[in-house]
Amino acid sequence: MSLKTLVVDDHEAARLGLMELLVGTAISVAQTVPDGESALRYLDEDRFDAVLIDVQMKKMDGLTLLTSIRQAHPNLPVVLISAYDYPVYLARAVANGAHDYVLKSDSATKIEQTLSHACENGSAYPGGRLDNVRKKMSETIRSTQLPPELPVTSREAQVLRHIAFGLSNREIAKSLGISVETVKEHVQNILRKTGASDRTDVAVRAVRLGLVD
Repeated sequence: MSLKTLVVDDHEAARLGLMELLVGTAISVAQTVPDGESALRYLDEDRFDAVLIDVQMKKMDGLTLLTSIRQAHPNLPVVLISAYDYPVYLARAVANGAHDYVLKSDSATKIEQTLSHACENGSAYPGGRLDNVRKKMSETIRSTQLPPELPVTSREAQVLRHIAFGLSNREIAKSLGISVETVKEHVQNILRKTGASDRTDVAVRAVRLGLVD
């Protein structure tokens, strides 16, 4: 069974390239659009099995579009695609509800497997890039396992890991299922306990100490 897919990318060559790459696979590229506004309009007018969205777009970036899609179509399988597998992209994809994440350099088989798994199971491909980051973000951190430079509680350590991944307070709240105000309290406690000057300072320390490895 072919999966009716909407492709969103602001580069025409990339859209055409994906269409050509996926010929003969289970992915049927039914429509391609150059921006988020067009994508939202098509999603309201037609039914798609999945959406493949470029992360870096000028008019509306892929993560912003993902957030809008989640509000209007909470269960629609959405996979992000990018030339880069930056941890911040992956972590933000997890927090904002992406099903999975592929690279533009991935093979047709890899992209097909990822989209098919997202549609059939509603989750990321096991052991894939996004699945690994999602597990890391949800992992419980015992305060006794932390180095002395990070004298924080287990929950604060989770928040700190999210900060190190580059997430905003809103994204941290969504990822951990807590309120934005609670996140703000944790952030203030983390800064006070570590003596860090700001989020950037404490994020650099967390990365250096291996909290996001």
